[in-house]
Amino acid sequence: MSNSKMSARERIEYLLDDQSFVEIGNLIEARNTDYNLGARKVKGDGVVTGYGVLNDRMVYVYSQDASALGGSVGEMHARKIADTYDMAMKMGVPVIGMIDCAGLRLQEAVDALHAFGTIFKKQAEASGKILQVCAVFGQCGGGSALMSAMSDFTLMEEKNGALFVNSPNTLDGNTAEKLDTSGARYQAEKAGNVDFVCESEEELLDQMRILIDVLPSDFESGDAEFECEDDLNRIIPELNDSEYDAKFLLSSISDERLFVETKAGFAPEMVTAFIRLNGETVGAIANQPVDGEKVLSSKGLEKATGFVKFCDAFSLPILTVTNVNGLKANLHEERRLAKELARFTAELAGSTVPKVNLIAGEAYGTAGIVMNSKAVGADFVLAWPQASVGMMDASQAVRIMYAEEISASDNQNAVIAEKTAQYHQMQTSALAAAQRGYVDDIIEPDATRKRLIVAFEMLYGKKQLRDEKKHSTI
Repeated sequence: MSNSKMSARERIEYLLDDQSFVEIGNLIEARNTDYNLGARKVKGDGVVTGYGVLNDRMVYVYSQDASALGGSVGEMHARKIADTYDMAMKMGVPVIGMIDCAGLRLQEAVDALHAFGTIFKKQAEASGKILQVCAVFGQCGGGSALMSAMSDFTLMEEKNGALFVNSPNTLDGNTAEKLDTSGARYQAEKAGNVDFVCESEEELLDQMRILIDVLPSDFESGDAEFECEDDLNRIIPELNDSEYDAKFLLSSISDERLFVETKAGFAPEMVTAFIRLNGETVGAIANQPVDGEKVLSSKGLEKATGFVKFCDAFSLPILTVTNVNGLKANLHEERRLAKELARFTAELAGSTVPKVNLIAGEAYGTAGIVMNSKAVGADFVLAWPQASVGMMDASQAVRIMYAEEISASDNQNAVIAEKTAQYHQMQTSALAAAQRGYVDDIIEPDATRKRLIVAFEMLYGKKQLRDEKKHSTI
């Protein structure tokens, strides 16, 4: 693919369906004439705004024009974007923002700053009401970084995109050459501010079409449902004997194997993705072993919390896949882990959409409980036959409970093996959990797709009202 830089208008035309874009505000110009700005006026004031059709659905779009005053945000520039949000909220359609901006227009000073603030207010009003997707093609610094962060999803072009609050060279002891904190990889993998990193502008726009196609336009539209051409009863024998891999599992069970992963580079121990089951978009959250560890981390929980919040706001059912045996332990995690656990648990427990949990491996201790167990609000819990549910691994529990007996035995290994088998059967097996009502059914791995479809079909009409309070404080 080409890495050539498109114009603001070309990006819109590439993204939207052919001949569907209708521009609004093309004749608007800056009002300010200070610092000889009047001689540099351009029609549209550095941003192209309007509406069009994307995969047969209407969207509103703004695209900053770096060739006009550097794409800087002035008073009228910001007003056009704010007006775009007003119209999109009235119509209940997504807003797509394409950022390529030199920053705030210094010649307009306080007028531009005030207008910039109105964009933030509109984004806050739109949050949870309509879909907001942002694409970073060029500079996205300072206040523009806030525009990106207030969107639901951010895509970034790797070669020319730069996302930052403070430029790398302004950070003490740092330079862009030493650590480019504005680069796509850093923002995606370290900061978690970018959902998709793309090698070219064309790839970014193609990915945006896929993302928007699977998501609802607003919180009550229900337009994330499609005709399913895949076999609803499709058996997946590979799941019976393959090593657990969250991405393989989710893509295997999805209609036509659709799998749209978000924040893939950030906290890989927690996979968040959109899949389809019987034509309905489902938000999936799954544990992924990394370097032999099956643990929850603060970053993984942060990632999952934001994903749950989005799914609940836009009425997307949630599927969790549990395979976790503990919490990540180091000094960094101790600073954040308890609070991130609390936020994730509160967000998941407070969500009102259909929630199904599949225990595909281990579900031990606090980590297993917060991963959408019955205790925190799962509507339906399924487990594979080999799954384990309990406080800890059976052999570890046995070593604690029978420490004296093991120590006194001449054949310690035999005692441990015998007691472990007994403890597993009585306390940590999937069957034991099902007998206590913590698991609704035990299913064969190859039948996972059809059983999940049946579960979500059963929950389709779920009606659950929130508690009467303003909001949680967690």
